[in-house]
Amino acid sequence: MVIKKDPVDIVIVGFGWTGSLMAKELADTGLKILALERGEARDTWPDFAYPRITDELTYAIRLKLFQDPSKETVTIRHNQSQTALPYRRFGSFLPGNGVGGAGVHWNGMLWRPLKADLKLRSTVIEKYGAGFIPADMTVQDYPFSYEEMEPFFDKFEKICGAAGQAGNVNGTLIDGGNPYESERRNHYPTKPLKQQYSGMLFSKAAKELGYHPFPVPAANCSEPWTNPYGVQLGVCNYCGFCERFGCFTYSKGSPQSCVHPALKPYRNIEVRTQSQVLRVNTDSTGTKATGVTYIDANGQEVEQPADLVVLSAFQLHNVRLLLLSKIGKPYDPVSGEGVVGRNYAYQMNGGISLYFNKETFFNPFAASGTTGMFIDEFNSENFDHSGLDFIGGSTISATITGGRPIQQMSTPHDAPNWGTGWKKAIKESYLHTMNVSASGSVMPYKQCYLDLDPTYKDLHGQPLLRMTFDWQPNELKMTHFVGGKAEGIVRKINPDRYDMGFMGMDAHYDVRPYQSTHTTGGAVMGDNPKTSVVNKYLQSWDVPNVFVLGACCFPQNQAYNPTGIVGATALFAAEAIRTRYLANPGPLVQA
Repeated sequence: MVIKKDPVDIVIVGFGWTGSLMAKELADTGLKILALERGEARDTWPDFAYPRITDELTYAIRLKLFQDPSKETVTIRHNQSQTALPYRRFGSFLPGNGVGGAGVHWNGMLWRPLKADLKLRSTVIEKYGAGFIPADMTVQDYPFSYEEMEPFFDKFEKICGAAGQAGNVNGTLIDGGNPYESERRNHYPTKPLKQQYSGMLFSKAAKELGYHPFPVPAANCSEPWTNPYGVQLGVCNYCGFCERFGCFTYSKGSPQSCVHPALKPYRNIEVRTQSQVLRVNTDSTGTKATGVTYIDANGQEVEQPADLVVLSAFQLHNVRLLLLSKIGKPYDPVSGEGVVGRNYAYQMNGGISLYFNKETFFNPFAASGTTGMFIDEFNSENFDHSGLDFIGGSTISATITGGRPIQQMSTPHDAPNWGTGWKKAIKESYLHTMNVSASGSVMPYKQCYLDLDPTYKDLHGQPLLRMTFDWQPNELKMTHFVGGKAEGIVRKINPDRYDMGFMGMDAHYDVRPYQSTHTTGGAVMGDNPKTSVVNKYLQSWDVPNVFVLGACCFPQNQAYNPTGIVGATALFAAEAIRTRYLANPGPLVQA
């Protein structure tokens, strides 16, 4: 039996960053807003209380904050000739679960895109000609400009109390910041975080090579800050437990720290946890959403009528919901037609481990998730690609995010993996190791996409999402090039020894080691319904009372972590709903 609930004005599916921002931005309308979260309720207290939250075995190894793949997972294959198999234990990426979503467990790197990131296709064509783009690459421009989005980047940084050093304020370059960043209206809300010795060594070497190092932009508050919602944030204490953990000091930018306290006075907002949405319901025409159907905490099927549906779940889940709900035409890689599932992309990472003698000390345990120095010389279109035969680029950095006793014990590649020899290598390496890392962009391709698996289903009997993805020559060439630049910095630092960790030209995507949770695409934004699922306001072309938020809307993946665009576009969409859509529901004309 299906239980039918009383109608609401707006239903929000998923209550992480984007869902929380949408709820707050629309709260003053007085409309009845219901958020449905598939996971459990979580708040800073008591769920992230110290010392409970600094339990690495529970949170980082047994993945308490993450999706349970025994209930729902994805199937994965490298190409269409293979049979996709279910991902039994998440490793490469870690979908969050519960209130706050990925906003709970991230490290906090808060980037704005470069102008070229937002207009990548047109920039490449203008610089190198259309023939520079490989025939199978489906790169496209975002449907808005950096200037149009800048106020929303600024607002999201203020909501997070972001720490950093500006490099370009109103066209004036500032020493110590990123000289390649696009113009900002304002400085960062709080001062840069403190640096580890590793960052100092990296900066010195980078400067000697003519580069311009700068501190990573951080959603980890460095001094007392009250955000635009009236929420007071704490100050980072460099505990070393950011990634995979909730923040117990109210200082890491998260829905719990930055948004949820401001929602408490509102009586028109309800959050129902352990409520997994199965599909968006539509009328007989298929062009109007009538609400959603979900499974509640008691395992009962519930129909929830609503006038407006906002999909704000994790990137993979949003794409799957669109496919299950038959909203938008599914992508066909053979014909190239269809849009839902198109342009799936990931992120290309590499790194070098540096080992020093006992005279050089690092204290990895005294770090935040954003303790590090970066250079941007080889990112996006900051350098000339002529003759390089690839599109995109990478940041290069020296970051330390902690010194946890299980996952953050680095040893040389030839050290034993167990026993007395392993213990000796740990003792010799722990305080004397740093890393130089690269985080690279990934372009979209006709052969990399998402669809519904024809064989495997979840515990509710619905098809799992199928991922078809592998590294392509463009990204392998890019990481080879960037690896050489990173090695040049390492040689200048001059450790006693170092181990390279960049992929070779014959590498394939490996789902086992963690790389990043920066999965993107599948419901991309654009100005053409034939190549996008949503318009610039993240409104569905086919069902105008459905809005789709998050990284699923990225046309391709940049080198930077995605949260900055995710937050800003959610705020942009919320303003469009509040100021335009609610007064005149229907398709929004793109300005």
